[in-house]
Amino acid sequence: MGEGPISRGFRGRRPPEDTAGRIPPGQYLEQGFPVLTAGPTPRTPPADWDLRLVGPDGSNLRRWTWREFAALPHEDIVTDIHCVTRWSKLDTHWRGVSLDLLLLDTPETGFLAAFCDGGYTTNLPRQAVTGGRAWIADAYEGAPLHAEHGGPARLLVPRLYFWKSAKWVRGLRLTDSDEPGFWEARGYHNYGDPWREQRFWDD
Repeated sequence: MGEGPISRGFRGRRPPEDTAGRIPPGQYLEQGFPVLTAGPTPRTPPADWDLRLVGPDGSNLRRWTWREFAALPHEDIVTDIHCVTRWSKLDTHWRGVSLDLLLLDTPETGFLAAFCDGGYTTNLPRQAVTGGRAWIADAYEGAPLHAEHGGPARLLVPRLYFWKSAKWVRGLRLTDSDEPGFWEARGYHNYGDPWREQRFWDD
C-alpha cells in the first residue's frame, strides 16, 4: 500500500549541505529505496492487470488492459521523492503515462481517488495531478516496476509525500467531493506537501 505509520518523535540524519535545498524540512537523504507497506504485497501479473477510470456517478468511463496501457505515449521522469517516514531520495528515474493524457476529455470534477489492489485508496485534488504533475508509472530505473515498489504500475505524484503515490494502482475515480483515503482517514494530512511538513491532520 502506501507508506507505513510514523512516530512524531522520529528524527533522521541531516542532509549534506550540497543537497539541502532539495530536501524538505525534517527529511534526510536516503541512498536506498526502503519498502514500506501496510499489508501483504499484491502480485498481479500484467496479463491480469487493467486500469479503470470511473466517473463521479460510478460509471466506467475508460478501461485499459496492460497491453493497451503499454501502447500509450510514455514519458521519462527524473524526480526527487519524499516519504512521510522522513527519507528523501533524489534523482529517481521513472517511466509512465501522464494523468493529463488519461484524464483528457473527462468530467471536470475537483477531486479524484486512486484505488488499488489490496484495498488501498488515496485522495487528491485534481489540480495536484494535472499540468505535468503526476503519472501512472510502470518502470523504475530502466526496468519494469517491481511488485515491492508498486508494480506492475503505481501512481507517481512526486510533489507530495510518497503515500499519495499509491502502489498497485488499478483505477482512478473522479469525485465531486474530497473523500479521505486509507491513511488520510487514519490521521495523515489530507494534502501532504513535504515542503510544508504536512504529515498529520493538524500540521
